[in-house]
Amino acid sequence: MASINAGATFKVRRKSPELIRPAKPTPHELRILSDIDDQDGLRFQMPLALIYRHNPCMDGRDPARVIRDAVAEALVFYYPFAGRLREFATRKLVVECTGEGVLFVEADADATLLQLGTLLPPIQNLRELLYDVPGAAGVIDCPLMLIQVTRLLCGGFVFAWRYNHTIADGAGIYQFIEAVGELARGAECPSVLPVWQRHILCARYPPRVTLRHPEHDTVVDTKRTIIPHDRVVRHFFFGPTEISTLRQSLPPHLHSCSKFQIVTACMWRCRTIATFSDPNEEFRVLCVMNIRKQMNPPLPEGYYVELVKKAIHEGTEEYVQSVADLMVLRGRPNLTGARTYLVSSARVFEVDVGWGKPAYGGVARGGVDSFPRAVSYFMRLKNSKGEDGIMVPICLPPKAMDVLIDELQKMLLGRSSIASAL
Repeated sequence: MASINAGATFKVRRKSPELIRPAKPTPHELRILSDIDDQDGLRFQMPLALIYRHNPCMDGRDPARVIRDAVAEALVFYYPFAGRLREFATRKLVVECTGEGVLFVEADADATLLQLGTLLPPIQNLRELLYDVPGAAGVIDCPLMLIQVTRLLCGGFVFAWRYNHTIADGAGIYQFIEAVGELARGAECPSVLPVWQRHILCARYPPRVTLRHPEHDTVVDTKRTIIPHDRVVRHFFFGPTEISTLRQSLPPHLHSCSKFQIVTACMWRCRTIATFSDPNEEFRVLCVMNIRKQMNPPLPEGYYVELVKKAIHEGTEEYVQSVADLMVLRGRPNLTGARTYLVSSARVFEVDVGWGKPAYGGVARGGVDSFPRAVSYFMRLKNSKGEDGIMVPICLPPKAMDVLIDELQKMLLGRSSIASAL
């Protein structure tokens, strides 16, 4: 049973989970992950969701059947996704391409799209829309992907899935789902074919750490600054007015900063004030980067503001290589969790599987509970006025949330309310 907005409930009836295997025979081989891929910080399952409206042109077509068949076709090209991860010596991860397949659940809900609630992460009732199949939530020796298609009473449906983050990043999983969409619409093969080449991001021999990597420092959380469980989630929208206000408050040499850098600095500052009180402590922000174009040559297709700006520009090819070497030398450590705020620019999944663009497509949890630390996935969305902007979900204890909102209003000089402004 899952709750609807005003406390009502709806039922989800699920068929037994099944394995979708590649539609054609695929090679049985071992594929090594890179030393960037198999670090501790990526060893988790990432949930995503696409939510589609009713499309009269598709009446008579079953979305569950269409998606199931398209996934089977896509796995012919992306056959490592149908395999299983094995862990070798020194915690090295390798994909055994077994062709066993990905998990699939077909379901029906006695609810309409409107009854699902606000289509923003965290998606309400995600546990009902993405069933946690027993034994499938691990990283090693488990299916690398779990998919659930839930038909709604209104003719719409939810295409939800979670994937092993070591096998793909956001851009990589988008490419796979885009391939599913193309095949669902009748294409014979994906327009972009996958390229493995994980060796590009493996450690050198011998490995040598040439730069400092504070994101992997060992930090003892003596003051228990990791956010407790009694939390609330709020969404903050930074549109043209808010971005302009923040930009004008910066010194002239920083006016050229990107929107992502400005919003990151703003939220980092406000969140730090809201949650920590010791001015002598060090509080970190970690920015997840897409390094495809930082490499030389670039990876093949298929594969406080000044501080934030400086950190992003330091994400060079040598920095990436140094991280890979650090992983090997230090046993693939996790990211630093204590006194840390992690931000990432999340992709909007406008994938058409035959029913048109989704009403919502993207991360399902907005960063909440994805890590045992504080995370925000920034999403590019339109507000109710049709303005383009960045939506930021934040999860904090109620009192800290009040402080954060107050600090945001001060930064915006009282000119605009960005809390829940979508």
